[in-house]
Amino acid sequence: MKNIFRISFYTSFFCFLIIGEALAQEPLSYQKPPKEIEELANAPLTPFVNFTQTGDKMLLLERPGSPSIEELAQPELRLAGIRINPATNGPSRTGSIDNVKVKNVRNGQETQVKGLPSNPRLGSFSLSKDERYLALTNTSNTGISLWVVDMETFEAKKLTEEIVNGVYGSDISWTSDNQIIFKGINPNRGNKPESPLAPVGPTIQETAGNAAPSRTYQDLLGNPYDEALFAYFMDSQVMKIDLNGNLLSLGNSGLIKSISMSPDDRYIMVDLIQKPFSYLVPASRFPYHVEVWDQTGSKVKTIAEIPLDEVRPTGFDATVTGPRSINWRADKPATLYWVEAQDGGDPKVEMEEREIVYMQDAPFTSDPVKLASLGYRYRGIYWSDDNFALLNEGWFASRQQKISRINPSKPGDKGDVIIERSSDDIYNDPGSPVFTNNQYGRNVLLRKGDEVYMTSEGGSPDGSMPYLSAFDTKQKTEKILWRSQAPFYERVVKVLSPDATEFVTLKESTDLQPNYWLVNIKRRIAPMQLTEFAHPYESIKGINKQLVQYKRNDGLNLSATVYTPEGYEPGKDAPLPVLMWAYPREYKSAAVAAQVRGSKYNFTRISWGSPIFWVTQGYAIMDQTEMPIVGEGDEEPNDYFVEQLVANAEAAIDFIVDAGIGDRNKIAVGGHSYGAFMTANLLSHSDLFAAGIARSGAYNRTLTPFGFQYEQRTYWEAPDVYNTMSPFMNANKVKTPILLIHGEADNNSGTFPIQSERYYNALKGHGATTRLVFLPHESHGYAAKESTMHTLWEQHQWLEKWVKGRE
Repeated sequence: MKNIFRISFYTSFFCFLIIGEALAQEPLSYQKPPKEIEELANAPLTPFVNFTQTGDKMLLLERPGSPSIEELAQPELRLAGIRINPATNGPSRTGSIDNVKVKNVRNGQETQVKGLPSNPRLGSFSLSKDERYLALTNTSNTGISLWVVDMETFEAKKLTEEIVNGVYGSDISWTSDNQIIFKGINPNRGNKPESPLAPVGPTIQETAGNAAPSRTYQDLLGNPYDEALFAYFMDSQVMKIDLNGNLLSLGNSGLIKSISMSPDDRYIMVDLIQKPFSYLVPASRFPYHVEVWDQTGSKVKTIAEIPLDEVRPTGFDATVTGPRSINWRADKPATLYWVEAQDGGDPKVEMEEREIVYMQDAPFTSDPVKLASLGYRYRGIYWSDDNFALLNEGWFASRQQKISRINPSKPGDKGDVIIERSSDDIYNDPGSPVFTNNQYGRNVLLRKGDEVYMTSEGGSPDGSMPYLSAFDTKQKTEKILWRSQAPFYERVVKVLSPDATEFVTLKESTDLQPNYWLVNIKRRIAPMQLTEFAHPYESIKGINKQLVQYKRNDGLNLSATVYTPEGYEPGKDAPLPVLMWAYPREYKSAAVAAQVRGSKYNFTRISWGSPIFWVTQGYAIMDQTEMPIVGEGDEEPNDYFVEQLVANAEAAIDFIVDAGIGDRNKIAVGGHSYGAFMTANLLSHSDLFAAGIARSGAYNRTLTPFGFQYEQRTYWEAPDVYNTMSPFMNANKVKTPILLIHGEADNNSGTFPIQSERYYNALKGHGATTRLVFLPHESHGYAAKESTMHTLWEQHQWLEKWVKGRE
C-alpha cells in the first residue's frame, strides 16, 4: 500500500497519534506534564562550586533555568563536528552562569560580586596565579567579551569588546605579572564567505586503497563552502591584555585550536589546524602543527606536524602514529613531554614496548629524551618533582589499568608498578591522587615522602562509601585517613592542609541536599557547615528509597535503586505499576560485573531525563537497574548480548514482583541513547513488559559498521552480532507498545535522527503500536524548557495508557 504519511523532521513539529488501527499525523503544540511533575522539573538549580587553589575561598556559580525554544532556535552552523553560533563566534549549545558569589571558607562570609554585565551568560572562569583576580567571559547576542573580577574588592569590570573567539574553546592563561593570554578573533579576517548561488562543481572524495575506518560522526564538512565557513570562524589571533585593558596581538593569526603557557611564562604552545580538511572526520582529527612561541609571538620551534587522522586501525586501543598528547611538565619551568606509539597505532601488533614517552627541555634545540616505555596505551602522567611522578597506562580490550612510580631524573629507568587492576573493578580502586599547587601555580601531587594522598569512591558490597587515604608507593598499601559514614554519602572535594588532615567534603543523604562542610581530623573538632543549599524537591522528601540486590539465573549478583511513593507498604498495599530505567554495560569479568554500584545514601537528584518523576503518580521506579553483559577472557560480551539482556530483565522483574512491590502485568522499561537501544532489544526478544520508552537511540547497527559503544569488531568481522543486536532487523517481533523520542539536531555519533525515523517505519510496517516524536532544535540531550516538558508529557501519557491503564 502506498504510504501517504511521509515523515519529515526538517519541517514543522508533528507527533503521531494512534487512533484504533489507523495512524494519523496531526500538529500538536508543546504540552506540559501533570503539575507534580512540572514543579519538580522546574525546581531551582543548585549552584556550582569552585575552590581557589589555596582553598580559602569558594566561588558560588549560580545557574539559570532551561533556555526557551526560541533561544535554541537561533541560527547555528554545524561544521567539522562543531556547532557554532555565527552571531557570537562561539559555541551554539553551552551552559552558562548568571551570577557569582564568593564565600570565605574560614568565616563563612558570603559576598556578591558587583558590576557583572546585565543578562549575564558567564563562562571560562580562570583565577590568576596569585588568586587576586578572576577572569571570565560573557556571551551576549552578538559576541563574547573578556571580564575580570578583583577578588579583594569583588568588583567586576569589562576588559575587552566582543573579540573572544570561543568556537574551539575559550583558552585563558594568566602570566605571573597578571596579564591574560587568550584567543581573539583575527581582526583582519575580512567578511564572512557568501554562499554561492550555484556550486562550482561536484563534491568529490577519493581513496587510494588505504583502509580508513571511522565512526559515524555527525556535523562534518560537506563541500568547499563549508570549508570556507569553518576557516573563517576558526581564524584566531593570540592576544595579551593587562588589567588596564591594554591589548597586544602576538604572532601570526591562524586556525588556532588551543594555546597554553609554559609554567615559567616564557613560552606559549600553539596548536594550529592545517589543510587539507576532511569530510570524513571532525576538526579534532584535522592536521595541525604544534609550535612554541616566545612572549613576543615569535616562533621558537615547530615541535610536531601532525598529519590528517583519517586512516587509523580499528579498535578502541588504536591510536595515531607520531607525537600525541603534547603538554608542559607541571613541575619544570619549560619542559614538554609527549607520547609516540611504536606499533603503528595498531593494537593487533604484539609489542613489549608499545609506547614511548619523550620529553624535551627549552630552548628545544637538543634531541628529545626517552622518559619511559609502556606496554599498554598511555593514559597520562601525574607530576610531583624531578624525582617522583606517576605514569598511568591502560588497555581497553582487557579493561586493565596500570600505574607506575617513575623517577623523571633517571629517564629510561623502568618504573615500579604500584597499582594494577581492572578499570571496572570499583571494590579495589584506590582512587585518584590529590593535588596541590607548586611555585608555578600548577597542579602537582600532594604527597609526604613515598605516600601519595588519594580519594576513592570506596566501592563495597554495601554500596559506595568514599574515603581519603595515604597510599604508600613503596609498600603498595593504603592507610585510610577518613571515610564516609552511614547514613550519609560524603566525599572529599578539596584538601586544604599539606598533611591532608583538613579538607572540605560534600555531604548528602537520601533527603539531605548536598552541602559543603569543613572537616579537621587532626584537631578533632566538630565539622563546620559551609553552605546551606535548600532542598529543591520538598514534594518528594517522604518517598521510600532503597538499594536492592538480587540474582540473575546464572547466579550473577545484580542491583537497582527502587523508589516507592510516600507511605507505601509492600505486601500490605496493592502492587504498583513499575517503570524500570537502565543502561547496559559490557564487562570482561563476571565478578566485576556483579559489584554493587552507587549508594543508598545518595541524595535523590532529579533531572529532565529522570524516571523518578513518576513516583509522584503512583508508580514504583527501578532506577539504575543493572544490565551487565559479560564476556570472560577471549569471549566478547556482545556475543551474548540478547540472552544476558533478557536474563537481566527477568531477574529485575522477578525481584520487584516477589518483593510485593510491582504488578507483573504493568511494568514498563525505558532508557536514553544506549538505554533506548536496550529497550528496543528487550521488546524484540521478550514479552516481559507492558510498554517501552526509547529516547535518542540507534536501532540499525549496520549504520555504525566500524564499531559502537564497547563493540570493537566491524560489521564485516561480526555480521551476526550486528544483525542480532539491531532492533531494526527484529522489528517484526515487537508486539509491545513503544514510544520513540528523538532530537532533530542529534549530534551524538551513531544516533542520527534517521535511526528513529527508519525504525518507526519498520515497526509501523509490521503493525506494531508505536509513536514517534521529533523535538525541533534538540541535540542528543534535550535543553529547551518546552522540549523537556513535552517529553515528560509524552512519557506520562504513554505510561498512563499502556501501563497503568492496562487491563
